[in-house]
Amino acid sequence: MSPTAPILLFDSGVGGLSVLAALRRALPDAPVVYAADNAGFPYGTKSEAQIATRVPALLGRLVERYRPRLVVIACNTASTIALEDVRAALDLPVVGTVPAIKPAAALTKTGVIGLLGTDATVRQAYVDALATDFASDCTLLRHGSAGLVAAAEERLHGGTPDPAVFERVAKAFRDQPDGERMDTVVLACTHFPLVEEELRAAMGDVRFVHGAEGIARRVAYLLKGHSFEREQPDRLVLTETDDRFAALEPALLAYGLEVCETL
Repeated sequence: MSPTAPILLFDSGVGGLSVLAALRRALPDAPVVYAADNAGFPYGTKSEAQIATRVPALLGRLVERYRPRLVVIACNTASTIALEDVRAALDLPVVGTVPAIKPAAALTKTGVIGLLGTDATVRQAYVDALATDFASDCTLLRHGSAGLVAAAEERLHGGTPDPAVFERVAKAFRDQPDGERMDTVVLACTHFPLVEEELRAAMGDVRFVHGAEGIARRVAYLLKGHSFEREQPDRLVLTETDDRFAALEPALLAYGLEVCETL
């Protein structure tokens, strides 16, 4: 394996930057290609069939071009729907993003957990299985929010999201049975840690749990013993040209992404 071979992070948009931040802390010398499928954004409103077809094909093209040593699907929706298909199609390690229900169940004091994701993620049978396996003694409240994904994108683009978006999320949980007792919320979308501050202001005294650090630890474990060399700048790859990403340059530089190109 060439020491210049990158880690490929894949998401529908900028949410996977929360995973990239954790990965930088775990493997600061590892070269990275961050791919954002902005042509397909958002995934949370698409059908399972659309995602199951799109994601493996797109990752196949990305792997062919960038020759990574490992792929991270930094997207809960894509992982819960297409992870096994991607693993079957690619001859290299693939790490998915799993809703952090297990650690949330260990942390809750009231036994009431919220699952906040996209509409596509919260309805998956995969989530049912996680709840059965790791939180069978807890009450799991679910809410899907496409608006929150858009708010996170707006935040990173330098805008100010409408506070009503976050208030609607808080109300959606409070209005469910046992909602007032919820003390732990799983952020089951990699976009959502980008607006954790706004969510905290709207939802009050709850603990937020997400999987970025766990993903980074898993990647570091799989790449133990690998050597790394950054031969060229780390880059953001888009699936279609989008002038709005020019406004993201300061934020992207903060994450170490110095070049932007289109697949």
